Amino acid sequence: MRVCASPSIMLVVNEIRRANPFPTGGVVRDTHGSVCNIGVMPPKGSSMVFEPEVVHAKYLAERDKRLVPGRTAIRDLTHDERVAGYRADPFTPIVDRDPVVDDPDVVIVGGGIAGLLAGAQLRKAGIERIRIVDAAGGVGGTWYWNRYPGVMCDVESYQYLPMLEELDYVPTRRYAFGEEIRLHLQAIADRFDLVTDALFHTGVTRSAWDDGAGRWTVHTDRGDELSCRYYVLAVGILNLMKLPVIPGMDDFDGRAFHTARWDYGYTGGGPGQPLTQLGDKTVALIGTGASGLQALPPLAENAKHVYVFQRTPSAIGVRGNRPTDPTFADGLAPGWQKARMDNFQSIMLGRPVDADLTDDGWTHHYARVQNPPRVKGASIAEFMRTAEELDYGIMEEHRTRIDQLVTKPDVAAALKPYYRYLCKRPCFHDEYFDAFNRPNVTLVDCPAGIDRITELGPVVGGQQYSVDCLVYGTGFEAELTPLQRRIGHDVVGRDGITLAWKWADGAASLFGMMSRGFPNLFVMPAPGQQSVVTVNYTQIAVLGAEFVAGTVALLEKRGIKAFDVGVDAEADWIRQIVETYVDPSAVMSACTPSRINNEGDPGGVKPQNTNYGRGFGDYFAYRDLLEGWLASGELDGLDLT
Repeated sequence: MRVCASPSIMLVVNEIRRANPFPTGGVVRDTHGSVCNIGVMPPKGSSMVFEPEVVHAKYLAERDKRLVPGRTAIRDLTHDERVAGYRADPFTPIVDRDPVVDDPDVVIVGGGIAGLLAGAQLRKAGIERIRIVDAAGGVGGTWYWNRYPGVMCDVESYQYLPMLEELDYVPTRRYAFGEEIRLHLQAIADRFDLVTDALFHTGVTRSAWDDGAGRWTVHTDRGDELSCRYYVLAVGILNLMKLPVIPGMDDFDGRAFHTARWDYGYTGGGPGQPLTQLGDKTVALIGTGASGLQALPPLAENAKHVYVFQRTPSAIGVRGNRPTDPTFADGLAPGWQKARMDNFQSIMLGRPVDADLTDDGWTHHYARVQNPPRVKGASIAEFMRTAEELDYGIMEEHRTRIDQLVTKPDVAAALKPYYRYLCKRPCFHDEYFDAFNRPNVTLVDCPAGIDRITELGPVVGGQQYSVDCLVYGTGFEAELTPLQRRIGHDVVGRDGITLAWKWADGAASLFGMMSRGFPNLFVMPAPGQQSVVTVNYTQIAVLGAEFVAGTVALLEKRGIKAFDVGVDAEADWIRQIVETYVDPSAVMSACTPSRINNEGDPGGVKPQNTNYGRGFGDYFAYRDLLEGWLASGELDGLDLT
């Protein structure tokens, strides 16, 4: 395998593709004279003619079908009692307990990947009293709730599952299924004793800083009162279940649930098991993003009939999942997981690497489109044309794959995505398209959404679809959902100022993890919070956990009672974020509406709610900055008490 040496491009040229059908095509020389792939070979059955005007017209027409009033409306799952049942935990019974009054060293809100990593690193730093608080019935975060049939990670499991080396564990598959991920996260919690003092099925209602005591007071919906020195918000990026507003949905007489609360009591079976009670049931699956496409094959195999309601088709590439090679762990050197993460992140950012260790759809397609080639002497217009043609070639490959896999031409046509590759988060799957060849699966294409739901089921275009069950595969609120909404409670700092008030016009932080006026508070890094974005979320969570624990260790060593962010330090960080912001409206406004482009309003993103460095941000520069800050031991930018 050869990789372009230019720092402005990372395009992989495979010499041997074997089982991975990612054909490559024409080449140019980059500014260093290296030969670089710039596109894909015309897929079989495609003329691969790129006519910009025709493509633009087609993409805009498809976008406009979906720009309909009310498309962003979602149900209020917190205050609307009519939908309270959608939030109920079907996996773990709620156990009555007395309110807890305690004074731990640290309270961590959230028991997902970020919270567990923060807890593990704090434990390694010598912190003894840690309490995790989570509304779920156990650890896992998104992976606690997402237990629907077929759920798996879309990032390679050897990178996504954290702390593999410390737990001496190798995932069983290239892309682990959800139950394996959840059990691995449980193993991390057990290793670092993070469950014993955890408060599950518990939501924080308010937290407030007490200047006199130098502590946070945390109140919960179970009557608990916790006083802690350090308060860590690790609420995750996909923690708010999304349920669309569809007229009449409360009138449905059958069973209805969200994929993040899968009802195995109704469907039968369990994770990885047949859905034994659906043999005489007709199911409506609403949504064709990651959740919907993963749930479809198991539903199709077990239900009497499945209607799939599609608003916008996803770009679904080859997953290529397979069991882990028994020899995978042979010869792995210490630090192998971090090195593998760095290799993947380098490719995502267009940095040169000696070999593509991941070798999947992310590195073949996503990284290529994210980092189009720059040819010496080419004008901006020529660069944009090359980038767009590359994008078109990859999307044509996706569309041609559908023709090759789906036997019904009209269904294949409706499944084809017509937009640029980065307009929606790409998906990867090996069985989804095959499901539409089954006689018991019907695609209902409804770009403007479902008209209404009656007691019998959905209505689209005046046609009633009678079903026994509604499955909402509509995912979670977007990663860019403001932190204050994802937190779900008032965080009150000095002088009675709330975090929601301070961040109302945009994030205000130091490093995206601390904010002036909120002493001894840490926020785990995430999109929209002035840190950086990584396709592999675990990598940024690892960095955040190491920073939080490292900072606490320095504070403890120096006997610091409380820290706050300095005025100048916060202002300078905000300046650095805003100065590198590039308005995405020019490109993203032509996209089909999705959570990636703020549902058709990319200009609605505030410059302050972006990253350290352009675009996704410069992860490696960000990491170097944080590690250097910790290594200095000076705690620069903090006011110390």
